[in-house]
Amino acid sequence: MAEAEARDVSGLVDHLFRHSAGRIVSSLTRVFGLADLELVEDAVQEALEKALTHWPFRGIPDNPGGWLFAVARNAALDRVRRRTRRADATDQIVELMEVKLAHMAEPVLSREIADDQLRMIFTCCHPEIPADARVALTLKTIGGFDVREIARAFLAEERTVAQRLVRAKRRIREQRIPFAMAEPEMLLARLPSVLDVLYLMFNDGYNALEGDEIVRRDVCAEALRLIEIIAAHPETGRPETHALAALFCFQAARFPARQDPSGDLLLLSEQDRRSWDSALIGQGARHMERAAAGDNLTTFHLEAGVAAHHAVAPSFEETDWEAILGFYDKLVRLAGTPIIALNRAVAVAMIDGPAAGLAAIDGIVDHPALARYYLLPATRGEFHRRLDEPGPARRCFEDALRMTKSEPVRRHLQQRIAALAASAES
Repeated sequence: MAEAEARDVSGLVDHLFRHSAGRIVSSLTRVFGLADLELVEDAVQEALEKALTHWPFRGIPDNPGGWLFAVARNAALDRVRRRTRRADATDQIVELMEVKLAHMAEPVLSREIADDQLRMIFTCCHPEIPADARVALTLKTIGGFDVREIARAFLAEERTVAQRLVRAKRRIREQRIPFAMAEPEMLLARLPSVLDVLYLMFNDGYNALEGDEIVRRDVCAEALRLIEIIAAHPETGRPETHALAALFCFQAARFPARQDPSGDLLLLSEQDRRSWDSALIGQGARHMERAAAGDNLTTFHLEAGVAAHHAVAPSFEETDWEAILGFYDKLVRLAGTPIIALNRAVAVAMIDGPAAGLAAIDGIVDHPALARYYLLPATRGEFHRRLDEPGPARRCFEDALRMTKSEPVRRHLQQRIAALAASAES
């Protein structure tokens, strides 16, 4: 097979992994049970590996998702059969599964898919599962994230995330946690963990830290699809859910303008706002209206407020930075994370100048959670550049360059460094 065709297969499998893995895992778990979650995940992984080895030679099937579902279903059943034979156990369990699976094709009804995934999301956030493992488990199960990607989203060590996942699956087996929707009051108790999962999922796609694209649209689209499911549910369509949905819509609306035709990064000040998706902005506005119900102000409300101001500003110069800073001031008081402080510093710099922005960052420069976060030195470099301080600016951009594997970001930083070098020589 030609190299280009092989890349097409690899890209399709990667897309299907993001788009379909969570759906397949959720649907098969309905039959095999949550105690066999790891078995189901392994079967789905086996199906994806077979796609990578079979499709380049046999061609991509007409229904790739259905092919993956069928292969994963059969692989999971084979694993149960082998386990039953080794244990010399009754075949009744296997026979029961075979009956259930015999007429089970790839789920095509949106309601069936939504129910399975909603059930999986809220099961992964069961109170018996350790709090620090719920988000990681859901990202892996529903979002198709691997350990490295989850660690990056958490700004944590891979070993720590792996240990959390092991603990979560052990607790599922020990407590015999069922794959089922909770009672309404329990759904609300689990909702914050569920929203945190989707927030991390969307952010990971919105700021892709590796590869040729600045945005992993399939990841963001999956997070947006799932939040719409939760927002539409009568028990979970709470104001905070709609606030998060609004945030996703406003952010996703800017995707068409974040890279130029050659794939280079475009900053917010450089984007053609005419290419922003007005339908998504309108959808976000409708979610904002529903988010305004009640008196519970969450970080999602505040971040959606920031995104809304960006979305409706006629131009970068006409952005209401005072209002945006007000949202960030409230976010600092409510959450106080170093990333929020960094974002607040950008608003400060837009109002009071880059020197004030640098001063606002001083308190988080050595924060351990930002030790590998390229946006910290990149932002500092931008402030120094605007202050006409080429030496410090260049050192900051070089630090940021060492921290990122995103090709568009790397090119942007290299262009900044080259421009500073050219200015110094002139």
